[in-house]
Amino acid sequence: MAAGLLGAASSQALASPARVDADPAPALDIAPWSLRQGEPVLWHPYGQPSSHERDVVRRSVTLKAATPGAASSLAPLHKLYGTITPNGLVFERHHAGIPLIDPDAHRLALHGLVKSPRVFTMDDLLRFPSVSRIHFLECSGNTGREWNGPSGQPVQVTHGLLSCCEWTGVPLSTLLDEVGYDREAKWILAEGADGAAMSRSIPIRKALDDALIVYAQNGERLRPENGYPLRLFLPGFEGNMSIKWLRRLKLGREPFMTREETSKYTDLMPDGRADQFTFVMETKSVILQPSPGYRLRGAGFYEISGIAWSGRGRIRQVDVSTDGGRSWQRARLDGDPLNRALTRFRIGWQWDGGPARLQSRAVDETGEVQPTREQLVARRGVNSTYHYNGIQSWKVDPSGELSNA
Repeated sequence: MAAGLLGAASSQALASPARVDADPAPALDIAPWSLRQGEPVLWHPYGQPSSHERDVVRRSVTLKAATPGAASSLAPLHKLYGTITPNGLVFERHHAGIPLIDPDAHRLALHGLVKSPRVFTMDDLLRFPSVSRIHFLECSGNTGREWNGPSGQPVQVTHGLLSCCEWTGVPLSTLLDEVGYDREAKWILAEGADGAAMSRSIPIRKALDDALIVYAQNGERLRPENGYPLRLFLPGFEGNMSIKWLRRLKLGREPFMTREETSKYTDLMPDGRADQFTFVMETKSVILQPSPGYRLRGAGFYEISGIAWSGRGRIRQVDVSTDGGRSWQRARLDGDPLNRALTRFRIGWQWDGGPARLQSRAVDETGEVQPTREQLVARRGVNSTYHYNGIQSWKVDPSGELSNA
């Protein structure tokens, strides 16, 4: 089984094993950086990556936009380890640029069907009991380029509208209790303070469940591009609904039918009708290492590693195939999967040097299985832009090059 998947016990085999008779002397020479004093403490008051990691950055794909501020950047998932996305690499999606907000002047209004309308300052919000939770955030347009077949793009372009962070803030249910919400209220309008006045209708059942009013991310205050000083966060829902630069919440009986849930962020079906309010990001996974841009250095052992996630809960299992889905083997999950968070999976692979096709398939705790592209297209057609969660394939040719094909 030269090209088969191996368990952890085979990890002693290396992709490019060192020669046992190699002369160790050159490796024991003293390097120049070991012969001089190092940089002083606080050489960067805010810590920076090594200059040798300068290519680990967000990147943007040129899109035709109505305004210069309508743009996005993509997280370099293939260059990251574990499951947490550093703040400086979290993907971006903006509709009117990034507002630079003075937190002392910022306010959050909570009104509509409530007994006691309130306007909260940032100081007010910081006084409420807070929580910290780890969740993924994914744009519903993530991987949309694959609807019509393999795009040929690497993983940062295909899947880069995805990140996972520790989010800290006040449960929205706490604020609703504070103002005394009317039980006739079924929806909440969330509106941002950006130039687009980004607005979405939020089901009140989600608000009462696990919605957060967030002011910190990965242990520090939000970055401006991620909503500073305040954002809504809805675990497992499409990213567009987690309104950044949050300025007001209005309770009502019906959805507010904003631009972002009528002309945008709906799923066009084969019969011409559009599915509306398809909030949940479905079960999904992708292999990050190796992936397009990597080159395998000869036959031998490699670890296949990637991430899986589901807006419906925890990941239960991930299977990996090296033959295009003809056979599957169970991957190992790092730790206990968290609710609506990225889960890292790993499996050993003994590559025989021949053609291969790498795939991963996730299953969540509800039993939902990540579909193939063919299954997804059979159900939803190819007219949609959003909520693509088909199995992704990376082709390996005998040279060791990987491609999206």
